[in-house]
Amino acid sequence: HWFLAWVGLELNTMSIIPILAKHHYPRATEAATKYFIIQAVASSLILFSSIMNAWYTGTWNITQLSTYPSTVTLTIALFMKLGLAPMHFWLPEVMQGTTLTSALIITTWQKLPPMSLLLMTTNHLPPLIIITMAIASILVGGWSGLNQVQMRKIMAFSSIAHLGWMMAILTMSQKLTILTLMIYLMMTSSLFLTMISTSTKTFKDMSQMWTTSPTLTTTCMLTLLSLGGLPPLIGFLPKWFILKELINNHLILTAIIMAILSLLSLMFYMRLTYTTTLTISPNTTNSMMKWRFKPTSTTNPT
Repeated sequence: HWFLAWVGLELNTMSIIPILAKHHYPRATEAATKYFIIQAVASSLILFSSIMNAWYTGTWNITQLSTYPSTVTLTIALFMKLGLAPMHFWLPEVMQGTTLTSALIITTWQKLPPMSLLLMTTNHLPPLIIITMAIASILVGGWSGLNQVQMRKIMAFSSIAHLGWMMAILTMSQKLTILTLMIYLMMTSSLFLTMISTSTKTFKDMSQMWTTSPTLTTTCMLTLLSLGGLPPLIGFLPKWFILKELINNHLILTAIIMAILSLLSLMFYMRLTYTTTLTISPNTTNSMMKWRFKPTSTTNPT
């Protein structure tokens, strides 16, 4: 039922706002306000779309979308909630203003409600709009992530690019979309948990991570390469399957464009991997091995 789905999305938004704003400093409040405004606008569009559909069809059933205006409005609203291009501007700013734990929740758990609605209505959504926005998301995610030094912003653009891959295949194979989402959630959670445990927030922190925990540095390196989609790591599988499915559906040009654009994302993952494992940053202590000491910095945004 559309109304119940809308209520669920609103409850979800209201529950996350206190988590984002729990630290009493201006950037957290600003991030929570931006998040609330974007989610409220998207929820209003979803309600408007469902009312428009109910007006034409006489039913509030989620699976019975028949009018083109309501499906387009719904697609835009859900893409806004997910943070896909060109409605992505809020995501990096919100993530940069929150703690690492809140950023983890935004990039993983908060993607599930809009994704589930997209999967339920996938047969009625306009494929051309979805594929166009998917390619735009892969381009924006890769291009914008190139000159970032803050890890939370890099992860925001990484999220945009990965969601672009999921959207490209959404109307052709729901199972493949779910598989890609599960692998993305697993990789992102593992990288964020590594960053939380070592209090890593910037490129500079990444280069010093090995002095705090060599084991976590190795895990971080493998996760980054997996996010980049390098074989034989698990992140390569969904991209390979997606390209194969696109070619089977005679979308060869789309597959080529997506494969080329994924090199942009791979570039900043490789840069991160190089910084994390192959460079030694200047050290303030005499001993280069600091893993006996607990990190003293907090996870507040800097």
